[in-house]
Amino acid sequence: MEYFNRIAERYDSWYQTKVGRYVDRTEKRLVFSLLTKRSGRALDLGCGTGNYTLELGRRGFDVVGLDASEKMVEIARRKGARCLVGDAYSLPFPDESFDLVVSITMFEFIHRPDVVVREIRRVLKPGGEVIIGTMNGRSAWFLFKRLKSLFVETAYRYARFYTPAELEGLLREAGFAGVKSAGVIFFPSWWPFLGVAEKLDARCWERCKNLAAFIAVRGIKKEADGAVSAPPR
Repeated sequence: MEYFNRIAERYDSWYQTKVGRYVDRTEKRLVFSLLTKRSGRALDLGCGTGNYTLELGRRGFDVVGLDASEKMVEIARRKGARCLVGDAYSLPFPDESFDLVVSITMFEFIHRPDVVVREIRRVLKPGGEVIIGTMNGRSAWFLFKRLKSLFVETAYRYARFYTPAELEGLLREAGFAGVKSAGVIFFPSWWPFLGVAEKLDARCWERCKNLAAFIAVRGIKKEADGAVSAPPR
């Protein structure tokens, strides 16, 4: 965790770069297109410097963020986000506390994803929804970043990456229903033609997900009788 405390300011400022802005808006477009909830109590798990915590608040959710990095949480709080320092393996919330749990680029850095998914399910209300977003281990972006991390210390040196099928499997094994995945960002970070990249993202987010750099999966916690609540439209 010391590494994430060290890079917190640099991590936060990356979102102001040209590539950072493209990645952020593209990933959010995907995440919120998968999301069926439009209001309720939300947890931003692995909230970092509060990017999704603040976005969920802007969209009308009563949201709290949680992250293991004290420095990341400090920055998030400075920006007005309501965030806590805490452990994803033992969430400090009662059973059935949330309508929505969002976790973006956290699962790459945990060792027991099955334990964390069970904790997510515990704190979700029946009919509640989870969305997990990670980097895709089979993308061109991943290969470039992994190669770079051999020579320069980056977060990718410490990460485990997933495929869409692996993320779907995590949720299904934990008892989630309505599982669906998709992906965006098909060119490495040095690709200069971001307009072309965004057009491809808009067209290929579902059918080309196995090649995407960023993938997200949605699941719904079953009601007590085994049924799944109909998504609001």
